[in-house]
Amino acid sequence: MADYESLHRQCRTLESLFDTKLTSYSRLASTITRNQDDIEAGGSRERWKDVEGEVEDLLEKLRETNDELLALSNNPDTPPSQSMSRAIQRHGEVYQDYAKELRRTKTNVQHALDKVNLLSGVRNDIEAYKSSAADSLLAERGRIDSSHSMTDQILDQAYETRAEFSRQSMSLASINTRMTGVISTIPGINNLLSMIKSRRRRDSIILGILIGGCLLLLISYMSR
Repeated sequence: MADYESLHRQCRTLESLFDTKLTSYSRLASTITRNQDDIEAGGSRERWKDVEGEVEDLLEKLRETNDELLALSNNPDTPPSQSMSRAIQRHGEVYQDYAKELRRTKTNVQHALDKVNLLSGVRNDIEAYKSSAADSLLAERGRIDSSHSMTDQILDQAYETRAEFSRQSMSLASINTRMTGVISTIPGINNLLSMIKSRRRRDSIILGILIGGCLLLLISYMSR
């Protein structure tokens, strides 16, 4: 029964290795669940894939060894003893328990990863919205600054125009003052201006009398 002893030892070795790897795999799943925000930065996804592959390989080897033990127990030429049958049955039960535990752990890990992907998508959408809102605010700020700059330019032009008007007014006042001074220094110029004004007044009176007379004649003609 050397074959049985060899397969029995191989089963126990694989079970021990599988138990250790499955514990590591379960801890990694717990880490992923707790630290969902750091899964990418910490490389948990890559470690999870590596450990999962190792656990699946060990489980497959354990299944093959159990199949060999079962085939050995069903060999009529070398029937196993009662203790061997119980050991083979126990190895099969352990394999089934390990397979269930691995499926449960893989499901938990996948749920955690799905949640991480969902949260990552939501976070990316929020960041995109924040970026878009920030761009809109910057654009609006630029328009406001441009409007303020244009307003400042208009005010500067208005102040410059007012200053130019003030300079021109002062220049005209200075010219008027000089003209008045020049007129006052020329002999007889005031008398000449007075005569011009008197003649204009007289012409205005004569023109008014003529217009009035014409109106009276027109009224008298129309009343006939």
